[in-house]
Amino acid sequence: MPASHDVAVKLPAVSGSSGRLVIEQPAAPDEQHQYPGGIFADTSLDYTTAMLGFVAASAAQPSATKPETDETAPPPALKVQKRALKQAEAELRHARRQLRQQRQQEDAAWRSLRHARRGQQAERCRQVPAAQADKRDAQQAQDHQWQQARQQRQQQKQHRTAEDAQWRQQRQDLRQRLAALPIVTAWIAILVITDNCTRQCVGLPLFVAGSHVTAELVAEALRALLPPDLLFLISDRGVHFKAHVFRELMRSEEFIHVLIARHRPQSNGIAERFVRSLKEWLATQSWNNDDELAALLLEFIAHYNDRPHQGLAIPGLSPNEFAKRIWLM
Repeated sequence: MPASHDVAVKLPAVSGSSGRLVIEQPAAPDEQHQYPGGIFADTSLDYTTAMLGFVAASAAQPSATKPETDETAPPPALKVQKRALKQAEAELRHARRQLRQQRQQEDAAWRSLRHARRGQQAERCRQVPAAQADKRDAQQAQDHQWQQARQQRQQQKQHRTAEDAQWRQQRQDLRQRLAALPIVTAWIAILVITDNCTRQCVGLPLFVAGSHVTAELVAEALRALLPPDLLFLISDRGVHFKAHVFRELMRSEEFIHVLIARHRPQSNGIAERFVRSLKEWLATQSWNNDDELAALLLEFIAHYNDRPHQGLAIPGLSPNEFAKRIWLM
């Protein structure tokens, strides 16, 4: 999340541990895949057995190589606009540089012509009147050529003035369009912790380090918020969840870490749907710093956990009410 937000400004679409939007490529019609998640199709297995089978099947799969970046995939709209404006600005600078080089050549030719004219005038001063009379026709031709050259020079200066005005206007327009784009100077990372059974939001710790949040900070936040009887923890394959400090947390808290399939956020659909609800709600709010955002997150947790939820085993109950009934069973 950005460190500040105005209701009138659209929240940028940034999600995932890497901060990149991964676009799933459709498989070929004849291509067949065996996914570890297929074990959940067996309805005869209970949740614990199926989850353990999924973990074993995931571990048995060979490590996939990092896919090549799809250069044809469009980046977010804001990046497209910035890239287009920066490109237009670079092209404008390049055209201006070429124009200056052309003008330098024109100025050099004019100086050479003016130097030749002064030489002609000096030669006339050294000649006697009789010699000047003999060369009057040649001198008149030289004067006519000089007058034409001066007129062309004046027209050239007027054209340059118009070109400079147009260039300054184009540069000003580009700068104004760049300044009008929303600029995010600081980011705040939010860790989403939800219960797959009750749909309760366990916590939303935020990190002012933003994209520079460390695995140590993530592990510390999880250690403080995870329930003591946790059996499975499901996450994506972000670097924070594969670090040594996270494995130490897994061993000390005695839970099984379940990594979802690569580039398949729907494998952790409950958490992803929660993220969508959170972003939709935050888009209607405003904050100026991390303290105000933290207060909003606490407000959302209370709002989310107490509202009716259709995805529960007993539709219409809130996550908090559903959790109470589970403990009474």
